Amino acid sequence: MLLVLPPSETKRDGGDAAPLDLAALSFPELAPQRKAALAALRTLSRSVSGSLAALSLGPALRSEVDRNRAVRTSPTMPALERFTGVLYDGLDAATLSAAEREFAAEHILIHSALFGLVRAGDPIPAYRLSHDSRLPGLSLRKHWRDAVAATLAAQPGLVLDLRSESYANLGPAPSATYLRVVSENSSGRRVALNHFNKKGKGEFARAVIAAGIDHGTVEELVAWAGSAGIRLEAGAPGELVLVVD
Repeated sequence: MLLVLPPSETKRDGGDAAPLDLAALSFPELAPQRKAALAALRTLSRSVSGSLAALSLGPALRSEVDRNRAVRTSPTMPALERFTGVLYDGLDAATLSAAEREFAAEHILIHSALFGLVRAGDPIPAYRLSHDSRLPGLSLRKHWRDAVAATLAAQPGLVLDLRSESYANLGPAPSATYLRVVSENSSGRRVALNHFNKKGKGEFARAVIAAGIDHGTVEELVAWAGSAGIRLEAGAPGELVLVVD
């Protein structure tokens, strides 16, 4: 079983591992796309004003341009620890045990706009690039779509897609099961969530990691969730619905 997570805009600084080594990343078939994206980011980073405009940033976030300029020489850390924000707060990677980290390294993927798909333990630097960022001479959607889709299609077993629609458009996964998060009020009416959607996905991913079970089918996953007190239900074809308070 694989859980595919979106990245986050915000990243943790620093790291205690060597600078970026593309050969150390999972899915080597994505190396050509990674090299091209890094080259385009390097070109963009020559201009501070151009970078701020392309990344939709204000002058106060000039440090993000400096991050991008140093992306090939700055230290790295595991991808699961690099990303911050609501989803990753809910997952709380810093408190995972050694066994849980090992499980996450095998079963958690993160879809990066710069590196494509990476595994939780892959060492990556801090950077700033989003699904809608504008790189010179490179459309991220066209650049990643077919390559990421092919990589996801080649993965065996159950693939659960926790990405936002924006990142799913950078690499569709027709054979994956998509996770939607809703809340339910006292009258039983269900409402889709925004901020708490991310929190629910992070906490769900944490629960899966903590359980350490490699579910082979949707039915097995739903049965486990019920036994763990998690409201996970069949939704539209190809979807599961996570109901949170």
